[in-house]
Amino acid sequence: MEQGARELAEAVQLDEHGIAPIRAEDRTSTPWQQFWIWAGANIAPINWVLGALGIVLGLSLVETIVVLVVGNVVGCAFFGLFCVMGHRTGVNQMVLSRAAFGRRGAYLPAAAQLLMTMGWLGVNTWVVLDLVLGIFKHMGYDHPGTGTKYAVGIGIMAVQVVIAIVGFYLIQAFEKVTVPLAGLIVLAMSGLAWTKVDVVWTHSTAHGADKVTAITQLLTAIGVGWGITWLTWSSDYTRFIEPGTPDRKVFWTTWSAILIPTVWLGFLGASIASSGTDADPADLVSAAFGAASVPILFLVMHGPVATNILNLYSATLAALSLDVKAARWKVSVVVSIVGTGALVWFIESESWAKRFDQWLASVVLWISAWAGVMFVDYIVFRRGKIDVDALYAAPASSIYGDVNWAAVIGMLAGVVAGWAWGYGLVGFLQGPIAKATHNVDISWLTGFGVAAILYYLLRPLLGRESQPTQAPTTV
Repeated sequence: MEQGARELAEAVQLDEHGIAPIRAEDRTSTPWQQFWIWAGANIAPINWVLGALGIVLGLSLVETIVVLVVGNVVGCAFFGLFCVMGHRTGVNQMVLSRAAFGRRGAYLPAAAQLLMTMGWLGVNTWVVLDLVLGIFKHMGYDHPGTGTKYAVGIGIMAVQVVIAIVGFYLIQAFEKVTVPLAGLIVLAMSGLAWTKVDVVWTHSTAHGADKVTAITQLLTAIGVGWGITWLTWSSDYTRFIEPGTPDRKVFWTTWSAILIPTVWLGFLGASIASSGTDADPADLVSAAFGAASVPILFLVMHGPVATNILNLYSATLAALSLDVKAARWKVSVVVSIVGTGALVWFIESESWAKRFDQWLASVVLWISAWAGVMFVDYIVFRRGKIDVDALYAAPASSIYGDVNWAAVIGMLAGVVAGWAWGYGLVGFLQGPIAKATHNVDISWLTGFGVAAILYYLLRPLLGRESQPTQAPTTV
């Protein structure tokens, strides 16, 4: 009892940490607690929707499952590796980018991260509102309208804003308490859904080149690409893991935390879609079992909160990584206001919001290119070791320099390469090479590969590190 009270007091205490390295005495998170953080962010409706995509594209259920498993084994391995960076250094991900991009060259990925996370903040809340109103109807509330949508949306936003402003320890406590419950609901929902549909395992409508195209598009949407899209968040949370925790434990815990819920929910969505019904899993279950609507409602509303508290917290760290001089909680308030404004705009303009959601689905373009640079810098050139103090030195004195043009050129070239061989939901994001190869989408691979190779070749020419000309000063 006393321990529980102490944990609660620690959780609701305002987290004063910004982007400075986390002190050893403040690093109290365990790998198991990290598991709940990342699993919670992936127990979300979007995963079962994307799982159904394999069936929509013409793959059989068995083929879809194989792509889900193989793709996420690979994609989540990259995620686990980036999580180890944060554990080793106690530093958030966008500040770690300074080692590769230079002291102010890292403004490029930090600005991209800030804009992306603020966009997701509004979209993730908006995207579940229609589903919530549909569940309300099954619960007997027959006329939910725009006013109800505003009330639910603002209510969800308020909860996630308060949690993220308080900081990491409350985020960790929230996920630790709610995610096991959400997981149990998913298991129950899966069992209920599978009793109401006739799962078809081997029926496929895509053959030859069409099947290759479908596999690549699914790999990008919820296979390898899914793990990659989480890379820019990774170290923001694993920097709090207890010093001395084995790297392998950090890796396998974070790897499995994304892989398990993503594959499970993807399989759920795909298996229901294989029966020929277009019903959403949650809607299907709540329609058949009225009493089950309450836990399903909890699951649906928990998804955006569990994800957006990470978006809001990481958006704040990205802003601070741009050398914004303000307390973390103050920046969180500003980001929250922007995100709430975006949510209101989305509710008022459904068509625009759908287009924006489709555009955000292609964020793998810049993240994969950034990851290619970071991977080569961290693994090949630095052998997993980073001078942490130099990350905070002034641009004129940091050994990482001001702008490392090798990294900037590599990342931008990777974005172009990914775009050229990507087939997004928006016309502009359907690249010429993808169109010329029967809509094959390997944007994550080309973006990562081109950026990694170019950085490897250009760094000896453009990115040589030098000893500081004056004593480093922290910023």
